[in-house]
Amino acid sequence: MNEIIVGIDLGTTNSEVAIVREGRVTVIPVAEGVRILPSIVGVAEDGSLLVGEAARNQYVLHPERSVRSIKRRMGEDTHVTMAGKEYSPQEISAMILRRLKQIAEAHLGDTVAKAVITVPAYFSDAQRQATREAGEIAGLEVVRIINEPTAAALAYETGHSDARTVLVYDLGGGTFDVSVVHIEGDVVEVKSSHGNNHLGGDDFDEALVRHALKHLKDTQNIELSHAPVAMARLLRAAENAKIALSSQPYATLTEEYLTERDGVPIHLSLEVSRQDYEELITPYIDETLAAVHIALSGAGMAVADLDEILLVGGATRTPLIQKRLEDALGLQPRGEVDPDLCVAMGAAIQAGIIAGAQTPTILVDVTPYTFGTSAISMRDGEIYPYCYVPLIRKNTPIPTSRSEAFSTAYDDQEKVEVSVYQGEDPDALNNIEIGSFMIEGLRKAPAGNCIITTFTLDINGILQVAAREKETGLAQSITITNAIARFSGEKLDTARTRIDKLFGDDVEQKPAQDTDSAVQRQRTEAQALIEKAERMLPSASTENAEDLIDCIETLRDALTAQGSVDLKPAMDALADLIYYLEA
Repeated sequence: MNEIIVGIDLGTTNSEVAIVREGRVTVIPVAEGVRILPSIVGVAEDGSLLVGEAARNQYVLHPERSVRSIKRRMGEDTHVTMAGKEYSPQEISAMILRRLKQIAEAHLGDTVAKAVITVPAYFSDAQRQATREAGEIAGLEVVRIINEPTAAALAYETGHSDARTVLVYDLGGGTFDVSVVHIEGDVVEVKSSHGNNHLGGDDFDEALVRHALKHLKDTQNIELSHAPVAMARLLRAAENAKIALSSQPYATLTEEYLTERDGVPIHLSLEVSRQDYEELITPYIDETLAAVHIALSGAGMAVADLDEILLVGGATRTPLIQKRLEDALGLQPRGEVDPDLCVAMGAAIQAGIIAGAQTPTILVDVTPYTFGTSAISMRDGEIYPYCYVPLIRKNTPIPTSRSEAFSTAYDDQEKVEVSVYQGEDPDALNNIEIGSFMIEGLRKAPAGNCIITTFTLDINGILQVAAREKETGLAQSITITNAIARFSGEKLDTARTRIDKLFGDDVEQKPAQDTDSAVQRQRTEAQALIEKAERMLPSASTENAEDLIDCIETLRDALTAQGSVDLKPAMDALADLIYYLEA
């Protein structure tokens, strides 16, 4: 029996976990009939940890107790505040990964200790390191990090034998990637990648929120941009409208009791047409199409060389994206694999390969960045110390290693600083410095003493740089950690203990049992809302008490109704009223 290695898509908006068993890929349900876990965490009022749908529901009422879209902060030396406590982006991501680990263990009936985790192709070294650390904090050995478009190509590749060149267009909640991939036989080879780590469906939501804020300002002279709870509710309404506009020509942003003025409640009801929405998001789509042409250029290909377009990420359900791609490339995008699930499926396939499953696929990935160092150059008799020397160029297949010889600048030079840059500009200072180190104690020698610098980029896209004096073998090296300080073993242990404590105190987030379904959790949350509303009744005015009773009864009727009844509308109405009365 092969060892258990799961594939995880750690997404900005949603996350999934999958596995290959008996030659088949299974995306593991997070609840009955649900395979997607919202990438939101929160701390409930009783101190228990919420991950997924429960945290998403809480976010609307208590955004200060919840964190969403943490993926956009990965790789930053920063902290976020949740329920008055500070957490690193790695710790928040670890909570999501830990929940996925529990879900997989409950489904498989066995311990899950290893995972392949996907990242955007354009993730920097720092962001990849942070993802690996999040896995370690969650109790997972991250055996491989692969790029999301590459994983998607693996998922689509299954069952095809003809050679073809495909464009993988990956627009998720918070990031965008485009990759040109050649698939022939059992080999999936990435030719080039480009993208933007801060462009995605979240930006579409925020465009709709800005549209709603302007409407409120113009029609009711209300400014809500600095009201956290109101903004959280507007964001929920915008996301719902965005989803609706993927299949409908009109959608309405509706929020009852959004705020009040002079004791009078203010409601939002704003109809948005698909055309209005498309005008709001067109600048973002234009940027993605520009990236498509950069990726094609990087692969040395023209539009005519493409055979297929693969869509990845929930935001690609936007009709305008599919239309613009078809107009620009002359190909109708494929979408037979769920764009929300294909990345997790590809990660599971790669996990299966590593675990020894019977699959012959060979994966060849590339680096999305050029990495290099600076060197002294002479021009017009003047010294220029920041001439950029690329060692590993963008779109080089990985893993790879490149070395270059450099020379000391003056006699008896005792030390050399090695600076590492990421970027394409010939002037090193116009690129991003991602690390540096000093090699000291050089032998006394005339100028021109040879120093050999080696860049090694591993299969996970993580860079190590070494420098040595050729004559003596004196050497120094670092693993680049960019803008973040890599977690020490002690710091990882501390973070893991914090996460363990949160999960240990949270009964609801224990591994799911047969009865732990999405329906049951929703019913539990609905009952909690009713109880909270009933506690408010004695102190409410007559008019407010009547409104509370109406909402309570509506939700109770939905709870007791026969058959499958969607509780969400009644829950949202009661939650909105509670928020209004508490404000």
